[in-house]
Amino acid sequence: MNFLAHIYLSGDNDLIKIGNFMADGIRGKHFESYPLEIQKGIILHRAIDTFTDAHPIFRQSTKKLHEKYHHYAGVIVDVFYDHFLAKNWNTYSDEKLEEFVDRFYQSLQDNTALLSERTKGMMPYMIKQNWLVSYQTIEGINQILTQMDYRTKNESKMRFATNELSEFYSEFEAEFTDFFKELILFSNDKIMTL
Repeated sequence: MNFLAHIYLSGDNDLIKIGNFMADGIRGKHFESYPLEIQKGIILHRAIDTFTDAHPIFRQSTKKLHEKYHHYAGVIVDVFYDHFLAKNWNTYSDEKLEEFVDRFYQSLQDNTALLSERTKGMMPYMIKQNWLVSYQTIEGINQILTQMDYRTKNESKMRFATNELSEFYSEFEAEFTDFFKELILFSNDKIMTL
């Protein structure tokens, strides 16, 4: 899953959300230097990634992309799934997406001292371009994938992946819907054990 899903799956604790959000940039046991609630978010993030990568529905989605995008297929599906979460946000939350996202951005700004350097560097761009809300549209997803492709020196070809998103749109959406129900239950259970 990508940023929006990780934040959403963190429950109501702002520090768990922040830890879950910035976990990709924190390797090994380096997370132990963060406050306990942020550590919980990082552990939750890792558990979500492990659950996701091994799940047969997620693998079904990545199969449509493997031939063209190889090991980037999983990253692309993560972004596609965030699109379907953003697009269907009202199914999963009583709060408007824009309000949820604004609260999260404010939480990042209120807790800047706790953020990793990577997160501090990314945050201004994320907020200015409103990445999390932009996931609602295919155009927004295309911009995100283009930025990610640029970071791979255009090796990944991710900027073209919205072609497959459009071609298999209903299949990807159905797969996301079935998978996300299970992921919500898994994440809620995991939070209780942290």
